Amino acid sequence: MEENKQVYQSVFNGLSSLVRENISRLIPYSSARHEFKGKASVFLDANENAYGSPGIASFNRYPDPLQWQLKFQLARIKGIPAENIFVGNGSDEVIDLAYRIFCNPGKDNVIICPPTYGMYEVSANINDVEIRKVNLLPDFQPDVEHILKAIDASTKLIFICSPNNPTGNSMNQGDIEILLNNFGGIVIVDEAYINYARQKTMVSELTEYPNLIVMQTLSKAWGMAALRIGLCYASMDIIDLFNKVKPPYNVNEASQQLALEALENTTQINDWIREITTQREMIVTALTTLSFVEKVYPSDANFILVKVKDADGLYAFLAENEIVVRNRSKEVMCGNCLRITIGTPEENVYLLSVLNKFKA
Repeated sequence: MEENKQVYQSVFNGLSSLVRENISRLIPYSSARHEFKGKASVFLDANENAYGSPGIASFNRYPDPLQWQLKFQLARIKGIPAENIFVGNGSDEVIDLAYRIFCNPGKDNVIICPPTYGMYEVSANINDVEIRKVNLLPDFQPDVEHILKAIDASTKLIFICSPNNPTGNSMNQGDIEILLNNFGGIVIVDEAYINYARQKTMVSELTEYPNLIVMQTLSKAWGMAALRIGLCYASMDIIDLFNKVKPPYNVNEASQQLALEALENTTQINDWIREITTQREMIVTALTTLSFVEKVYPSDANFILVKVKDADGLYAFLAENEIVVRNRSKEVMCGNCLRITIGTPEENVYLLSVLNKFKA
């Protein structure tokens, strides 16, 4: 580790050379809630409807623009300062902000490692940023040698999804650390499925690597996909940049309130995680007995990637039986592969009963 630190210090020269010049100069929007400090009982500063909202709950007041209550609760759970946390309107906002902050349109580039989450590429195209693709190795691990060769002076970001979507496996943390140690830009580790993994989160490495961003979400294990709450853990300097560029009220009040309630119920979440991982192993065992299944890939997520003889035919058969899965056959290295999410025990029993009726 000491050797890695020396290499790291010689490569990364801080954020100033990475941040777009217009972002460095940017004066962020200052909302009414930003400007006022102290206690108040009468709010006449933001042109809100003082009479309340129709319906059961009142949402007539603008939400906390920096979501401090939510961050304090997350900080308690994660064991890091609240100042190292950014809350976004889904993880997709975090991805988009990373492009806006660090990547000059039409000039800079980023590296992704297919097969991987599709929004890295979509967001790059929206922001007119070149994508450099370095496919994963046959075991779905990062091809570190070729990633490092793909880097040039205009490479700003490297995206690593771990556990990876759609393959389900966790990435070797030693490989991620090699990238952090030998890349002068930002490494973004997307841990949307980390709650299901045997591998520990990279959040604990933030003090070691100031060029590390870790993304997580409340959409998966926490069961709040409809609320759109993405989480970003990084150095305070990076978090300050995200807060500077984001819209003033990017996470609505209802989402903040419901998320706070959910974060109090870690026992329920842990019970669900244990049940899902148990069900996952049951399904894996059952799938390996089916003649049309060629391979079930190891998974650290709440889904499994399955290679079959006829993915299109099986997908259509499942749809006829009102079961929806993802056909990933068009993804590189995923020919004839379906991605199957782990459902409830009742859903999983039905899935297996239908699969047993399929004639390849």
